[in-house]
Amino acid sequence: MSSKSNISANTPHILILGMGGTIAGLAPNPEDSPLQYEAGLVGVDALVAQIQSVVPVGVNLVSRQLANINSRNLTEAHLTNLGLAVKEALLDAAVKGIVITHGTDTIEETGLFLQATCGKLAHTQSKRVILTGAMLPSNVPGADGPSNLLDALRWASTPIDNCPGGVYAVMDGRGCMAMDLAKRHATALNAPLQNAPSSSVGLINPSWLSGVKAVQATWNEDLPIPQEGEWPWVEILTSHAGARPETVAHWLSSAVQGFVLAGSGHGGFHDGWIEPLDRAMLQGIALARTTRTGAGATLRNIPELDKLGCCASGSLTAPRARIALQLALNAAKQANKAGKPLTWQDFFARMADLPEIK
Repeated sequence: MSSKSNISANTPHILILGMGGTIAGLAPNPEDSPLQYEAGLVGVDALVAQIQSVVPVGVNLVSRQLANINSRNLTEAHLTNLGLAVKEALLDAAVKGIVITHGTDTIEETGLFLQATCGKLAHTQSKRVILTGAMLPSNVPGADGPSNLLDALRWASTPIDNCPGGVYAVMDGRGCMAMDLAKRHATALNAPLQNAPSSSVGLINPSWLSGVKAVQATWNEDLPIPQEGEWPWVEILTSHAGARPETVAHWLSSAVQGFVLAGSGHGGFHDGWIEPLDRAMLQGIALARTTRTGAGATLRNIPELDKLGCCASGSLTAPRARIALQLALNAAKQANKAGKPLTWQDFFARMADLPEIK
């Protein structure tokens, strides 16, 4: 752990956890080719140093590097380490808020993971966990990383009366619940939040805040964080014109434990998949159904009745549904060990059925 102000471990502070990403990237030719760069080269200490002079008076910062990667290479081990670090910090009285610098490519997976495993704890501890990142590498003209990091620090450190403790994300002057992240544009500066229900960082929207409180009132219990090596194997399969049964069937001799079906329209999938998916369910493989459209909810029993081993994913995108299914399978396993007869569907529904913020 490194500190930019040499504060003691007991001094109240905001903890900044570095995971890498474009915000920590460098472009070899920043003037001519700003989008040709390598992510995860700049340490989190250096990112903090860029904005240290404009950090609000009285806000102490401590930074810690957990990883420095291109987030397209995010692993389940990274999520385990991040989740455990966040939980530890939430229980540390000296930590008043947490900011995580992260790559945008997989920030939506991390957002859902942190909400599902740390959301209740953050709320009850009255602390904000803020994910942020950048769409431009750190050394190009107009880099968005410094302003995003500063906004995240300001939101993490503002009075809790303005917005309750929880897991959020900040980019391009706006904030949303981290579970609503979905990168739906390749280059826009607000890409991860572009279609998310959000609010201005400086002035919280009352209707958005009402939706946040509804979600937090519903989320009663955090799910366990899988240990490294214990994450269930779940794959995403996308339905399309000409989909072949072999797309599913060749997995049935593997150790895969779940499929997320990114279907067309309402989340329907090609008839060619019906027979191999029936076999998958007989083998105990879990199925979660979502839509490939990128927006809108996948509802139960629409367009057809869902079979017993298949759950609709609500507003969860395919990447988020995959994390949710992994966490649900792990939670059911842990519950059964403890003598609680709960299924993966019980845990998955907790995430899929959360209120939508409008």
